[in-house]
Amino acid sequence: MSGIGRTAVAAAVLLAAGCAGHEGRRLNAGGSTFVYPMMSMWAHEYYKAKDIEVNYQSIGSGGGIRQMTAQTFDFGCTDGPMNAEQLKKAASVNGEVVHVPLCMGAVVPAYNLPGVSEPLRFTGEVLADIYLGKVTKWNDPALAGLNPGISLPDQEIVVVRRSDGSGTTYVWVDYLSKVSPEWKTRVGVGTSVNWPVGIGQKGGEGVAGQVRRSVGSLGYIELTYALHNDIPFGLVRNREGAFVRADLKSVTAAAAGALTAIPDDLRYSITDPPGRDSYPVSGTVWAVVYVNQPPAKGRLIVDFLRWVIRDGQRFCAEMDYARLPEGLVERAERKLDLIQAGNRPDTAGDRNP
Repeated sequence: MSGIGRTAVAAAVLLAAGCAGHEGRRLNAGGSTFVYPMMSMWAHEYYKAKDIEVNYQSIGSGGGIRQMTAQTFDFGCTDGPMNAEQLKKAASVNGEVVHVPLCMGAVVPAYNLPGVSEPLRFTGEVLADIYLGKVTKWNDPALAGLNPGISLPDQEIVVVRRSDGSGTTYVWVDYLSKVSPEWKTRVGVGTSVNWPVGIGQKGGEGVAGQVRRSVGSLGYIELTYALHNDIPFGLVRNREGAFVRADLKSVTAAAAGALTAIPDDLRYSITDPPGRDSYPVSGTVWAVVYVNQPPAKGRLIVDFLRWVIRDGQRFCAEMDYARLPEGLVERAERKLDLIQAGNRPDTAGDRNP
């Protein structure tokens, strides 16, 4: 079993063991599959440190936003910030929502090409054309020209993509929209889009599994899923013309290049950033949470998220995620202060703790 699997199982065992006696000391959350391995580690370590359970469901960023908005989850996790329409809907239910960044990671073009041992090189334009259905074979001149000396097969590219609302999709298409004018006008950006081509799979786990099963396939998955499942993935050319491999260093470089001007609401993008060492398909995971909380529940939420953005950051490298820059941690803490200030009196009508 991979490190991810062991951590997730350990967390699940702890959660199940405590459910009966800790109803008032449990947080229910979910959403992003991107952050699921990291969240499982955090839940495991937080339970050991604080004896408080965090029950996290990996249902995709779109589901996390919906369930947080409906107050089924205490907080949701998403790799794409909520848009104006989603924020307006949430405001009509329970008021203001804040975005709290948790960590950063990379989305990689993963593939299944037996016999090809060197990492392939991609550009954003070629990746967009593959997902537009314009580049359909592995030996297409557009790909062959980027990979001299590598014998690419005369084989159809089996395009794999997410079928559910996904922050990983948001990061991927946000990047494609920045490098391909045709993608921007034809498909656009969102956690769900109208895909021109591709086999849809639910969750990052589903896309990774489809790529592993299908010879000739190409799909976008989180870096940690590729590493822990031994799935080959390619280098991507950044805006400086360098072909960069996704790793902690190149994601951190992307963050440094993109985060020079962060908006007050902490909704931002780090795709296609400047910097020769930057990996261009990098993204952030946010917790999205209502400011208006019953005091007891609000304290649980704030304490956990504050632990994540402080003490919890030391576990990021082990799980192949990049830590938050210190200046961003300070701004995230100010968002958590709003939740404490927005506490409302507990009432019998509040949702269960």
